[in-house]
Amino acid sequence: MANTEHFPAEGGCDCRHVRYRIETAPLVVHCCHCRWCQRESGASFALNAMIEADRVTHLSGEPEVVDTPSASGQGQKIARCPRCHVAVWSSYAGSGPILRFVRVGTLDNPDVLPPDIHIYTSTKQPWVIIPDTVPSFTEYYDRAQYWSAASLERRLAILPQIQAYQAGRQRA
Repeated sequence: MANTEHFPAEGGCDCRHVRYRIETAPLVVHCCHCRWCQRESGASFALNAMIEADRVTHLSGEPEVVDTPSASGQGQKIARCPRCHVAVWSSYAGSGPILRFVRVGTLDNPDVLPPDIHIYTSTKQPWVIIPDTVPSFTEYYDRAQYWSAASLERRLAILPQIQAYQAGRQRA
């Protein structure tokens, strides 16, 4: 898990219109190798820092939220700069606006957040080499086995909000 000495950490889009600050270390950093992430990012994987939305502070510019399809069929909302269109974070249907998946590459110093775990490696590009020191899974994993105790506690704290969001989606 991320070293807390590097936080808060700022980031934003290429044109610097949208700027944000993550106030604390994220819950986890996923390196996702699924085909959806490959297509969406135009790269071999997506590197996302999962963090509570209330720990992300807008510093300037309001991102444009774009509804995008996802493998689950429930879609995701991608926050993009309305000027340069760089994606700065996304929210998935499972947790809605409670969690943000911040694009690590948009941090001013992305070096502070290497992947904690590689997921959906069944579709990773064959030339991508994953270090033996980082857990990797062909699909998803059991967070209780791989997240830090602090991250698991933080997740428990927001779980009622996530459940309320999901219940609201089911009624709609």
